[in-house]
Amino acid sequence: MEPRRNFIKKAGALAGVFAGYGIFNQLQAAQFSAANAQTSADPFVAASDEDYWQIIQQAYSVPANFINLNNGGVSPSPIVVQQAVERYNQLSNQGPSYFMWRILDQGREPLRRNLALLAGCSPDEIAVNRNATEALNSVIFGLDLQRGDEVIGTKQDYPNMIQAWRQRALRDGIVYKQISFDFPIEDDDAIVKAFEKAITPKTKILHVTHIVNWVGQILPVKKICQMAHRRGLEVIVDGAHSFGLLDFAIPDLECDYFGTSLHKFLSAPIGSGMLWIKKEKISKVWPLVCNDKPQSPDIRKFETLGTRSFPIEQGIGEALAFHNAIGAKRKEERIRYLKNYWASRVKDIPGVQLHTSLQSAYSCAICGVSVKGLTPAQLDQQLYNQYKIHTVGIVWENISCVRITPHVYTRLSDLDTLVKAIQQIAAGVK
Repeated sequence: MEPRRNFIKKAGALAGVFAGYGIFNQLQAAQFSAANAQTSADPFVAASDEDYWQIIQQAYSVPANFINLNNGGVSPSPIVVQQAVERYNQLSNQGPSYFMWRILDQGREPLRRNLALLAGCSPDEIAVNRNATEALNSVIFGLDLQRGDEVIGTKQDYPNMIQAWRQRALRDGIVYKQISFDFPIEDDDAIVKAFEKAITPKTKILHVTHIVNWVGQILPVKKICQMAHRRGLEVIVDGAHSFGLLDFAIPDLECDYFGTSLHKFLSAPIGSGMLWIKKEKISKVWPLVCNDKPQSPDIRKFETLGTRSFPIEQGIGEALAFHNAIGAKRKEERIRYLKNYWASRVKDIPGVQLHTSLQSAYSCAICGVSVKGLTPAQLDQQLYNQYKIHTVGIVWENISCVRITPHVYTRLSDLDTLVKAIQQIAAGVK
């Protein structure tokens, strides 16, 4: 009887550290603090401090014989995040209806507050869910648009968002229009004017991708939002690849709605996401899943998902601890440094073409590359079969390339291997 009582007491104590960085504080906080003291406070200088980043690299469990450069899809979690999920999963299975609903469920409000701190907003504007698709679909299907109302997106948006708008067009008779860009573009005004030119008196919504997942182009979201608001329009921002990568506060974008996946650059557990809605607009958005007060101004109405993975949800807190210990700006500049490290070395190789700007205002982590004479699938296959480099071939609309995406755990030696591989593959094309 006593072991059982102690276990329940210990489980109850866990609720006090949910989203409070318990495992990270136990295992790595002191080490990170010491490392931060040894590196430069200037994020641009710290970006190339390999001694510092070696400590970060060791916090991941990526195998040495496998070079993962497809972090633009899903990023691996640090070991402490994996351990948190495993610990919470074991706890849940001791008695799911008790430990999930009465213990783990108590961690959502501290988690919401910590996500809001990173997002630079009120906790009452943050809903925790499973990915950017769920977050953005909540808005896309939740807005009261009428037959004939226009929505403007781009052909380079993420497919799930495009299909969601097409479904609304089929079901409700809204008009979904797409503009197209030839990336890379290093001109804010050209991008803003392209959206503005497409606006008509029937336009209600602009759908804007913060970082285009195919090639990593950063769009001038704030300028687009300011233009849209002058025209009386609302803006939905797909931030799947920007949150946890770029150092920004969501309200500073001046958008109305924002959705993101947390399992990309934040390195949260796979299957975690977040929705942000400007406080005064929450009540008018219907939840995607049923709620007893669907027109409530409470952001929590978007969290009535039924039984979900509480271990995944609470693992987000450890990912936040890891991210904050590095520092948002330091992390952004390191990943940009890694992208430029390899891209600048291959851009002048005969037959090699970059599909992404190297200017900091227009790219950070993701960069597209192609080799003349090879399809994206062929280049992707050669990189893996010959060099064990995992990437992804992209063929979408007017984009045809291989997407390369490093993360904080990526070693310079991995990127040296990539550069050598591209050199040899390009030289071998007949």
